[in-house]
Amino acid sequence: MKILIIEDEEPAANRLQSMIKEVDNETQVLDVIVSIKTAVQWFKNNKAPDLVFLDIQLADGISFEIFKQVEVKSPIIFTTAFDEYAIEAFKVNSVDYLLKPLKKEELSKAMLKFKSLHGTTNVPVDLEELLRTIHNPEQKYKSRFLIRFADQIKKIEVSDIAYFYTQDKINYLKIFSGNSYPIDLNLDSVEKAIDPQKYFRINRQFIVNIESIEQMFAFSKSRVKLKLKPATDIETIVSTDRSPHFKAWLGDDLE
Repeated sequence: MKILIIEDEEPAANRLQSMIKEVDNETQVLDVIVSIKTAVQWFKNNKAPDLVFLDIQLADGISFEIFKQVEVKSPIIFTTAFDEYAIEAFKVNSVDYLLKPLKKEELSKAMLKFKSLHGTTNVPVDLEELLRTIHNPEQKYKSRFLIRFADQIKKIEVSDIAYFYTQDKINYLKIFSGNSYPIDLNLDSVEKAIDPQKYFRINRQFIVNIESIEQMFAFSKSRVKLKLKPATDIETIVSTDRSPHFKAWLGDDLE
């Protein structure tokens, strides 16, 4: 089976290739494409692959633009950190829609699904089931944290939290008034518990509230350096792999 990967984050692309080989070692990855522009040219100049893994948000835009510029006959498995594009994804010849970080078990199921449907022109999709699975309207995010220190318990509203961070292997939250408090949760757990419209994981060490961003500066390799309020002595730079998604989260195309 010949596979094309369209993914602009190198670590994610490398991980996906490794996972694909673990699931099916007879697959061949033809190429890894990092942008809409190069993807369009690739499809124009090459025979259609058996399967395409496609990240929805690429550095130069939303990957649905590819289908407006060139006919893509191959089945597609979408990979993305965002679920708001699910309906649009299934208007094209999609096999499945996997949310990042990818899990081997889910990838395996998606590839088995592809094999069971291989050869069909249109892939049947139960949109109602899809929405129940990945975009649960009943989903609720934490509204407060209980912080224990010494013999006290303090209630902190999420709206009062400027950012979460890790320092010296201890996790903290900092409120807008300037106080910091240690928390028992790691940042992976925090990220899942809070509203992604208001908070963004800029790197392994920081999750920031959009209201805490005081200034932004262009940095090397298309990265963005942040000045936060309250101020921190720790350098806050959006990591290379997260920068395109950070810019999309802000709702603007920063150069």
